[in-house]
Amino acid sequence: MAHNADANRASKHWLWLLVVPWIAMIWVPSYNKVDPQLGGFPFFYWYQLLWVLISAVITGVVYFKTKARSKPGASSGDAR
Repeated sequence: MAHNADANRASKHWLWLLVVPWIAMIWVPSYNKVDPQLGGFPFFYWYQLLWVLISAVITGVVYFKTKARSKPGASSGDAR
C-alpha cells in the first residue's frame, strides 16, 4: 500500500509539465512580434500554432505517465 502511495505521488510530478505551455502562451511579450516570418506567416501566428502541437505532445506524455495501472486479473466491473 505504501508503494502505491509513493508511485501515485511520483506520477503527480508529471502534471507540472502542463504548466509549460500555459506559461509560453500567457507571456505575450515574448512572441508579440512580426519577424521572423515562416512561409509568409508572422512569428506571432506560427509560434502559437507550434505550441498547439507541443502542447498535444506534452499532454500525451503526461497522460501516459500518470494514468492508473490496473492489476492484471482484476476486473473493474466485478466488485462482489
